[in-house]
Amino acid sequence: MTKRRMFLRMITASLLRRRSRMLIALLSIGIGATILAGMVTIYYDVPRQMRAQMRSYGANMLLMPGDGETLDSAKLERVLEQLPGEALVGAAPYRYVRLDMTSRQQSFTTAGTDFEQVLKTSPYFSVEGSYPEAARQVLVGKEIAETIGVKVGSDMELTWQPTAAQGGGDAAADRVPGATLAGSAEGWSGGRVSVTAVLDDEARIAELTIDASTQTEEFGGRTQTEPAFAAQFIGKALPLTLRTAESQGEAGENEVDALTGATVTSTAVVEALNGARKSNAAAQPRTVRYSVTGILVTGGEEEGYVFMSLEDMQALTGEDKLDVAELSVSAEEEQLNAYAEEIGASGEGVTARLVKRVTKSETAVLGKLQALVFLVTVVVLLLTMICVSTTMMAVVSERRREIGLRKALGASDNSIRCEFLGEGIFLGLLGGVLGTILGFVFAQVVSVNVFGSSITFQPLLLPATVIVSMAIAAASCLMPIKRAVGIDPALVLKGE
Repeated sequence: MTKRRMFLRMITASLLRRRSRMLIALLSIGIGATILAGMVTIYYDVPRQMRAQMRSYGANMLLMPGDGETLDSAKLERVLEQLPGEALVGAAPYRYVRLDMTSRQQSFTTAGTDFEQVLKTSPYFSVEGSYPEAARQVLVGKEIAETIGVKVGSDMELTWQPTAAQGGGDAAADRVPGATLAGSAEGWSGGRVSVTAVLDDEARIAELTIDASTQTEEFGGRTQTEPAFAAQFIGKALPLTLRTAESQGEAGENEVDALTGATVTSTAVVEALNGARKSNAAAQPRTVRYSVTGILVTGGEEEGYVFMSLEDMQALTGEDKLDVAELSVSAEEEQLNAYAEEIGASGEGVTARLVKRVTKSETAVLGKLQALVFLVTVVVLLLTMICVSTTMMAVVSERRREIGLRKALGASDNSIRCEFLGEGIFLGLLGGVLGTILGFVFAQVVSVNVFGSSITFQPLLLPATVIVSMAIAAASCLMPIKRAVGIDPALVLKGE
């Protein structure tokens, strides 16, 4: 019989003779290995699921056109190709336009978007009714619905005014002789007031048309029904300054008087003129009737918007233009920053910005979760070490006479060390294998019940757990081994 086989037989015989104590040690190591395997699985796999869950809090990246640049659907598609498909959860484009509801003398900010992508980037949206699925259907924010009294199934007519000032730059550059300028500004109750002005050979106002149909007829509507108000603009050069009723003296060269009782609308007329740009003669106002399919409830600013499909928005305005795209990307903050830099350096003229309140919260939550998992694992392993060490100390006490007799017959200290260390490592091997299996089951139950999804088995989990379990068991045997080696055979055999 070889020394190795003899050594294994000694270890197994020693373990079998003290089955109750060794079973306790095995269970301690098994429980520790179970917690270790389960927590390690949770540590590495749950953050991935947590990031997916955090996506329900909204987009964490915004794409916007750079200075002097524009963003359209084709450019957005090219930019999105730079992001890995498995990381991109959703990308919702938005085009914001101010539309009028002349029947209620109201104007609303209307967003054209892709509702399929909105469901991915903003799953927290709550809709009474349903999302639009066909053309000429809209989703109305709760605040607007309560203001104008629309319900699911109601119809509403929205008008697009192409005279609204669009684009950036300096409006003064368009104030050239003979130019036709058009602009709009917000008046009473958010309604838009639109103006069209024709300049003479000296770049002064020669003709002026005011559209205040969204204002009340009694007050704001008088800006277009009382000729004297519009007449005072003729012959004046832009920009203009508005004088209120409290002003003294006659109006100056670039000053106009506000209409008594309609100061807000008068202010809107002046602001619209000062920001007016060259009018697109080919563009004409369009009015379209839409059906309300749902009322949006979010508790946020979205309740003050009307939402329609991007196709409906493009058909209404005749433009393929986007103001922003909201992206939901499953990645850590460092990786998100890398994606943002890559997009900015792509040469497409698009700027990527992170939504800090989402990314910072996500990073903080995941960091605290992983720290908690690590702390719990360390505490459990320490308790396992203490339990195994206590059990092995009891075994040494029981075997004092045996150890003393072996030493009296010539057994070396190293042989005593190897035997106890072998017993501990063998228990660690069995407990590690058992704990790996139970740990994966434990992690699977936690993942399914908490996050609603299963996890995948990591091949490296088995050897890693077994090695750690064997190391913990070996470390637990150090104190008992020291005590066993220190036994004096003369005292033990003498019965002291």
